[in-house]
Amino acid sequence: MLILKKLLLIFLVFPFVAPGQSNNLIKWSAEKKLDWKDYLAAPDERSGAAASTSTQIGFEYHVRDNNLTYSITCYFAKEKSWGRYKNAYILSHEQGHFDIAEIFTRKFFKTLREYKFNERSYKTDLRDIYTNAMREKERFQQQYDSETDYSRNKSKQEEWQKQIEKMLEETKEYAGYSN
Repeated sequence: MLILKKLLLIFLVFPFVAPGQSNNLIKWSAEKKLDWKDYLAAPDERSGAAASTSTQIGFEYHVRDNNLTYSITCYFAKEKSWGRYKNAYILSHEQGHFDIAEIFTRKFFKTLREYKFNERSYKTDLRDIYTNAMREKERFQQQYDSETDYSRNKSKQEEWQKQIEKMLEETKEYAGYSN
């Protein structure tokens, strides 16, 4: 019963990707770039955005004999992502959002690797580590859109693309977070 409660807590606190959803998800890869065919949702009629990219950073953990193991994932969600104006320039901006999600997945992994397991506080610690990483990622995503004016500021968009590429390179040591 205790194991069931821990698993239930994991699924409630952290996003979980059910096996049946895998056709809807694209795992981040340096080799696989997004394509407009990957955007399956209908555009949100209330939004003035050209496109919307939905990403998921999943985290599951298990504790046995005071040993913490975990699994981290970074996915693009096809059925939650849409494009209204589909051209290569906008797709490049949207790829930036997916790349940012990968950067923060790597940063999250780095923080977990540095975490010193504490039997008394690990549940709260892990929740806080995850929550803080996701807040930081969302702030960064918003800054990206704000400074590029949702890709309309071409010079800022170029600067951001270079910054994102640099950050991917700087965090490549932590790209091995998945099993």
